[in-house]
This record gives sequence, C-alpha cells and structure tokens, in this order.
Amino acid sequence: MEIAENAALVVVDVQKGFDEAGFWGPRNNPEADDNIASLIDAWQATGRAVVFVRHDSPKPQSPLRPGYEGNEFKEYVERRRGKGAGAAELLITKTVNSAFYGTPDLDAWLRAEGISQVVVAGIQTNMCVETTARMGGNLGYDVVVAYDATYTFDLEGPFGWRRSAEEVAQASAVSLHGGGFARVVATKEVVDAAG
Repeated sequence: MEIAENAALVVVDVQKGFDEAGFWGPRNNPEADDNIASLIDAWQATGRAVVFVRHDSPKPQSPLRPGYEGNEFKEYVERRRGKGAGAAELLITKTVNSAFYGTPDLDAWLRAEGISQVVVAGIQTNMCVETTARMGGNLGYDVVVAYDATYTFDLEGPFGWRRSAEEVAQASAVSLHGGGFARVVATKEVVDAAG
C-alpha cells in the first residue's frame, strides 16, 4: 500500500466520554487506543498533517456535550496535540457524524493544502468514522480506514435486531471496503507504508 507524502491523518472523536461504558454499553477492540496513538506518532514523526476532530454533542445527556469532561480529548491524544514536526495541524469541531460538516471546513482545508489522501481512525467505527470515510470517498479523496484503530459499541436496530460491537464494526468495514468508499486496512500496514 502507498501512503502519500502529504496524506492527512483524520483522528475522529477520541474523547473521554466514550469511556463511559454505562452510557454506551460493551465495546470491541481494546487495542484501538494504542493503534490510534501509533498513527499519530507516525504522522507527526514524518511531518504529515494531523486533523483532530471533536464531537460537540447538542444532546444535553450526551457524555460528549460541551462543558462536560467527556467532551475533552483522551489524555494520550491531548498530549500529542501540537507536537508535529512542522506539519499543519487542524482542530475541527462538529455536531453531526461527518468531519466534513464541521468547523472549519475540512474539504476546503484539505484542498488548500493540496491533500488528496486521508487516513481515518477513531470512534465510532460505524458512526463518525464511517460517515467521514464515505463522504471523503464521495468528495473524491483516496480514503484509507485503519480498522484496528477504531472501535464501536453494541447496537440495537429495527425489528429488535441487536448486533455486538464486533459484528457492527465488521459490517461497517465490509460496506466501506466492498462498496469502494475506502480501503480498510490494518494500522501496521499504514504505519509501515508511512515510514
């Protein structure tokens, strides 16, 4: 796999509020945080751009609501912000699933920076990661999703259907990859190619 010299890493919603298991329920992929950290480290070490995305939930009971501790980035992300080797860094805030519908405008920023490839990681696999990846693909970007640098939670849908976090994450990856929105790969492949 090839990672462009100026590929941007988009780190989606790695916020403390997602650690509140009582609100979200069971999750998958306990290694996700380590993999997200390794991607940020690789991007910063090679001077590539990192985009940090924060979800400012408008829902008053959400652990991601502004003014609540859960809205803050997890410590390992916050420690890494501003530590890149001279490359651009961007903070986007949003109230919906897609980082492309945030402030400032991600698409406009990427185009201004001449970036055509994005690597997406973060939380949740089937929600904001998937929506951002789909929109990126629709907008013409070469999108790579580092699957094991994402995680999600058990989910109930229509007809009483309930799926485990792992089933939901796999279905998301199949839709993204099989549908041509993104290449879904392992973090190690991305880090090795970025080196």
